[in-house]
Amino acid sequence: MINDDLATPGGAATPRATAMTTPAERRRAQSSSFLGSAVEYYDFLLYAAAAGLVFPDLFFSEVDHGTGVLLSYLTLFTGYVSRPIGGLLFGHFGDKLGRKNMLVVTLLVMGIVSMVIGMMPTAASIGIAAPILLAVLRLVQGLAVGGEWAGAMLMAGEHSTNRSKGIGASLAMAGAPFGAVMATLVLGMTTGLTGDAFFEWGWRVPFLLSAVVVAVGLYLRLRVSESPEFEAARKRGEIHTGLPVAVLFTSYRRTVVLGSLAVMAPLFMQGLLAVFMVPYVVASGAVSQENALYMLTLSNFVHVFTIPLFAWLSDRLGRKPVMLAGAAFSAVAIWPMFMLFGSGDPMLITIAFLVGNPLIQATMYGPVGAYLSELFEPAARYSGVSLTYQLGSLLGAGLSPLVAQRLVGADASTTNLAWYIVGAYVVSAVALIFSRRVAAPEAGRRESAEEAVTVA
Repeated sequence: MINDDLATPGGAATPRATAMTTPAERRRAQSSSFLGSAVEYYDFLLYAAAAGLVFPDLFFSEVDHGTGVLLSYLTLFTGYVSRPIGGLLFGHFGDKLGRKNMLVVTLLVMGIVSMVIGMMPTAASIGIAAPILLAVLRLVQGLAVGGEWAGAMLMAGEHSTNRSKGIGASLAMAGAPFGAVMATLVLGMTTGLTGDAFFEWGWRVPFLLSAVVVAVGLYLRLRVSESPEFEAARKRGEIHTGLPVAVLFTSYRRTVVLGSLAVMAPLFMQGLLAVFMVPYVVASGAVSQENALYMLTLSNFVHVFTIPLFAWLSDRLGRKPVMLAGAAFSAVAIWPMFMLFGSGDPMLITIAFLVGNPLIQATMYGPVGAYLSELFEPAARYSGVSLTYQLGSLLGAGLSPLVAQRLVGADASTTNLAWYIVGAYVVSAVALIFSRRVAAPEAGRRESAEEAVTVA
């Protein structure tokens, strides 16, 4: 049972009708959100890995390798540019028509785009049309991901009890590293099996396998019931007849800005580890491309479990205390992490990946789903969470490989990059402190009633 006492943006508490969900529906929603997100992020992160490993030589072969890497990262960035637009688009219909239908559409779009990428000709065949088509496909992919994250997280979180909102929402978020596990594992296996043929045709295999994972994801998504909190809002007559996004620019402007900045730093780390660090350690000569991918796979696998762990802590201790502690820890821990990455020792590099994703990234990221959902009332929540998260993703994960490529010196020094990340965590911590909760569950929180409305 979910029984929320919500506070309006002005701060007045308003009693809400009770939304019902059975344990079986809850488990089905959470498992579907986890696996559905895994499928989506398999496609999305497969592109991210390929952008640093194979796309510079396949689609930007007319320029030198360094410029090709930069241009490849720019196509990666275009997907992040379109994510806020996708968040608004799918958030609009998700707040008017429901979460479930939008999640089916985003899954289909992601799968189709990945299969098209797996079949498209390279620059050697069609010249400049190849990178242009790649950028267009990445834009479309970004639109779908922009609507996916918030919808999957809300379906899992809104089916959860008040005492488990954090861990419930985090199960959908944990699907992302599991999707990354599948992407990097399949890419690594393909690299090893195809050898020299990997750059000719082997890289296409992981993209074409999207057909299988999309079929599984669709089966799961179609069996899930609609969000009980959305249905309760519909029965109360709170569904917007106009544009839900209009509410964001009237009642939630401050919330969107602060929320985006609050999630920026952990998302920067997410993009850095997924895209930049594998080519970085491969270029150092310390490990092979295949082994670097397996290291990333191992860290993502552990990440699947640490995201719910820190979300669970936020259910017990509060969102802000856990996230602020995570920001402080991360700003310190990145220094030894970069030292391990630069050690040249394969075992120490493996430890660096394990420090980066399961610890540094997860400490602040684990509670993010519940934190963002509690910033908005149900009738504008899909739009609000989508826009806020995707703006944070644009500033964080979208810029991370470009910033890293610019700040890492010719001698592979990461000092300037580390200071940039420290600054990002300071900004996120300050934004988190000043953000305000609107929708706070009564059960399971540790803040006082006054703090829940005016501070948290």
